[in-house]
Amino acid sequence: MTKSVPFQEILSDQLPVPLKLLSTYTSLDLNEKEVIIILQLYRFLQENEAFPTPYEISSYLTIDEKECANILRKLIQKNLLSINQQRNEQNQLSEAYSLEPLWERLYTNEKPKEEKIDGTIFILFEQEFGRPLSPFEIETINAWLDQDEIAPSLIKAGLRESVLMGKLNFKYIDRILRDWKKKGIHSVEQARDASKNFHNKQAVKQENKTKRDTSFYYNWLEGED
Repeated sequence: MTKSVPFQEILSDQLPVPLKLLSTYTSLDLNEKEVIIILQLYRFLQENEAFPTPYEISSYLTIDEKECANILRKLIQKNLLSINQQRNEQNQLSEAYSLEPLWERLYTNEKPKEEKIDGTIFILFEQEFGRPLSPFEIETINAWLDQDEIAPSLIKAGLRESVLMGKLNFKYIDRILRDWKKKGIHSVEQARDASKNFHNKQAVKQENKTKRDTSFYYNWLEGED
């Protein structure tokens, strides 16, 4: 005789999934793989696992770790997933995924910015860095766009400036963007003028330093008359 599963056990083993997600995910430009990643993330969050790795998520799926990581990046690019920082009781910082952007889009009919739809800004960063961006790096770009309200064209200008200076890293780009914002620079033209002035000043400083150094060594080598 087959033993029946206790009804209470079945009820306790449920994951409440918003029906609107299942019925309207195509309107959010989501495919089935992305939806199942969202559902797995939702499950992890319900189990108090705030920041599962791509390997941990993919272990429950038929896709591999690399594809899972790519899908997570795409969800962040589409502004359907975010990464937040939180402090524990010991005041230590940790990262956590949040599906709040998805719920907001589902229930407020918020439309994404055009820049986020075509994803050109992310593609440009990946081309310059020569690798896929990490989820946290994508979230940093989203923060520049949403929280700091920096124009995509200005972010791209900041990226070009960091390449020109030979300091290709997110901290340096963030410093450039914050410096421009503090100076009231809101257009690419203003950023270009500011960059030109900065490089001209640096060139003059270098030239003066070289002259001083040359004079010093010349006098030292020649001695006094």
